Amino acid sequence: MKNLVTKKNNNEIYNYSIDGMAAAVIIIPILVVTIIALSSYLVYKLLLQNMLSKRSITQTLEKYNIDKTPSQIIKEYYENKGEQLSPQEIQKLEKNYTKNEPEQFLAMYDAIRDSDKSKEK
Repeated sequence: MKNLVTKKNNNEIYNYSIDGMAAAVIIIPILVVTIIALSSYLVYKLLLQNMLSKRSITQTLEKYNIDKTPSQIIKEYYENKGEQLSPQEIQKLEKNYTKNEPEQFLAMYDAIRDSDKSKEK
């Protein structure tokens, strides 16, 4: 049985349920926390994760005194393999390597360096 409270305000009668208010007191904070958690996750997934990955790769390349950018490394690596890539393909590969295989940039750079050394001989 619901507890109804009648309230008169400006010659109008409002009936509202105390049980409904109790439910709102519980549901509203849960909804607020859920919305904040989902928005935080999306900000991390869409913005911060990519930025942190790129920064990590840049720091690794600087650590080994490599002056090339990841996109330059990809372009030269595939040119040495005999493949010509469009800028869009290079960007797509850079995004994939950045997210899934960041160690490949060093491997590709080593392959480029070895190829340059073998061409000099």
